[in-house]
Amino acid sequence: MRNYEVVFIVHPDQSEQVPVMLKKYQSLVTEQGGLIHRTEDWGRRTLAYPIQKLVKAHYICINIECGHSTLAELENSFRYNDAVLRYLLINTKKPHTNPSIMMKTVEKEIISKDSAENSDNEDE
Repeated sequence: MRNYEVVFIVHPDQSEQVPVMLKKYQSLVTEQGGLIHRTEDWGRRTLAYPIQKLVKAHYICINIECGHSTLAELENSFRYNDAVLRYLLINTKKPHTNPSIMMKTVEKEIISKDSAENSDNEDE
């Protein structure tokens, strides 16, 4: 089995379905003997360029260890899911379990929003 990093972006109108989609993809990997090393929900982010006249999308990153047949099935499910705008499957040398740079950025944004809300509440 090999290690892969899977990143896919979901249509912003389908953001509520992301947890269900994520469970489906995780169960697909684990049922066939694969491992999930890391799952990150990067949230809604601005796209680098418009896709289907959309400027924002919901980003998900999963680090998995699986066989080629599982990966082919996962790719097939991405290809025929209308909610998935784009996907990227990358072969990695080792499993990644630490938070990614993107996730650290998301956490910083959350912390800065919380501190801004707290300062607004103190002013009142």
